[in-house]
Formats: sequence, structure tokens, C-alpha cells
Amino acid sequence: MESITSLALDRWLHFLAGITWIGLLYYFNFVQAPAAAEAAKDQGGPGPAAIGKYITPRALLWFRWSALVTWLSGAYYLMAAPHYSLHGAFTLGIGANNIALTTIGMGAWLGTIMLFNVWVLIWPNQKKVLGLVVATEEEKAKAKRVAFLASRSNTLLSVPMLLFMGSASHGLPF
Repeated sequence: MESITSLALDRWLHFLAGITWIGLLYYFNFVQAPAAAEAAKDQGGPGPAAIGKYITPRALLWFRWSALVTWLSGAYYLMAAPHYSLHGAFTLGIGANNIALTTIGMGAWLGTIMLFNVWVLIWPNQKKVLGLVVATEEEKAKAKRVAFLASRSNTLLSVPMLLFMGSASHGLPF
């Protein structure tokens, strides 16, 4: 009973962290980025400084840590659940003839790519853009572009990732 409870709590944590992660991803791409661009063009307005100074750092904190918690809790679930395995998922069930491992593995790989983008491309570059680390204007411009492309890539990957994850638990290959 304890392992069932542990798995249920882990899955709950995985869903909650995942909702937070993807919700913030969509917020950045569909709300904040367009609003900051609009604010920058508004000659008489306050500009994007308030967003960049007060909202973005806090949102990025939740964004990157929810990404990590989502990935770690998902990896734990794959190791602990009797019908999955971490190795089987990341090898896409090759040799196991198990469509659930193939399906969950596709979602796990997409989630891993997205986690990489958050911690290796988005966060280090956003630190430059926000002035949290010293960077020239040229470095900031390049960092902004890299973070933008990685964030948009994650947005595009999020839908298939969610479909693979959901279909694996419902036994549907699509």
C-alpha cells in the first residue's frame, strides 16, 4: 500500500509541477513577450522595466524549478511504477515490444529536450537579458534571440509531449 501511495503522490507532484511549468511557458510566449514588446513601443507608458525587474525573475524561478521537479518526478515514476521502467522508456521500449514504453518514452525524450532548453539555453541567456550577469549589448541581443528560440521550441514540443504522456497512461498509441 505504501508504494501505491508513494506513486500516487509522485504522480500528483508530477502533474502539479508540469501544469506550473507548461502554464508559465505559455504565459511567457503568449502573454509576457507580446506585452513587453508593446510596452517598449509605448512612448508615454511605463515601458517593460517593471515586467523585467519584478515579474520575470520570479516567474523564471518558478519556471525552471517546476521544469526540474516535473522531470525528476517523472523519472521517479518510471523507475517505481511496475508497468514502466526508466531504461525501457528512454530506449523507447525497443526489444520489449511494449507500446506503452515507446509512447511514454517519446514523451520523456521530449520532456528531457525541453528541460535541457530551460536550464542550458533559456535560463543562462535570460540572466544576461535581465542584467543578472554582466553582458554587452551585443551579448544581450544574442542571448535574447537564443532564449526566444528555445522557448518557442519548447512551446511547439509541449503539445506532442503532453499527447505522448497522456496516451501512454490511457493505453492508446494515438
